[in-house]
Amino acid sequence: MALVLFDLDNTLLAGDSDYLWGEFLSEKGLVDPAFYAAENERFYQEYKDGKLDIFEFLAFSLKPLSEHSMDELQQLHKQFMEEKIHPLISSDARMLVDMHRKRGDDMLVITATNAFVTAPIVQAFGIDNLIATEPEIREGRYTGKVSGIPCFREGKVQRLNEWLEARDLNLGNSWFYSDSHNDLPLLEKVTHPIPVDPDTSLAATAEERGWPVLHLHHAPPSA
Repeated sequence: MALVLFDLDNTLLAGDSDYLWGEFLSEKGLVDPAFYAAENERFYQEYKDGKLDIFEFLAFSLKPLSEHSMDELQQLHKQFMEEKIHPLISSDARMLVDMHRKRGDDMLVITATNAFVTAPIVQAFGIDNLIATEPEIREGRYTGKVSGIPCFREGKVQRLNEWLEARDLNLGNSWFYSDSHNDLPLLEKVTHPIPVDPDTSLAATAEERGWPVLHLHHAPPSA
């Protein structure tokens, strides 16, 4: 039995849930549309370029959670799932998850996107285990701050190691599916690194190291 790790955004999901949550908030008039759209785009580009300051981004992205009650946020998330997320869950992604489920593999989604946004998406894939960036909660409300180590780059490795140690597991027979060069620290730790529709940097690394590439949402680039 293997341990199978999935990144979420642009890997299992044919889009970026963090970016789309910001877009959704703008469309609903819950944030300043012009400012939020510009900052959302800036941070997304910095992420793709490998230059993201994760704490600056989290101060931006978690702030709206602090401005609403848990009940309000749950209702908003239901709309978000219907309008933004369900159209991005492809049959091929479900087939990949089902393949590992039928093999009896242990499955885990590990993502930099916060747990409020991602937990219902992971549940929609029928995966029980999630490691995500955790928004701080005090007295039943989000504070707008992060709790613990963000699940990003080397932080992903650290958070996973803590999860494995707590369950007396290891990466002896492990798979990791990811689209992003930001996940290289973890891709280098697993037995079977599988880039999925990789960004340009990760595609070059995959070619150099002979890693197999999975095209789940996009056709392979022409030669």
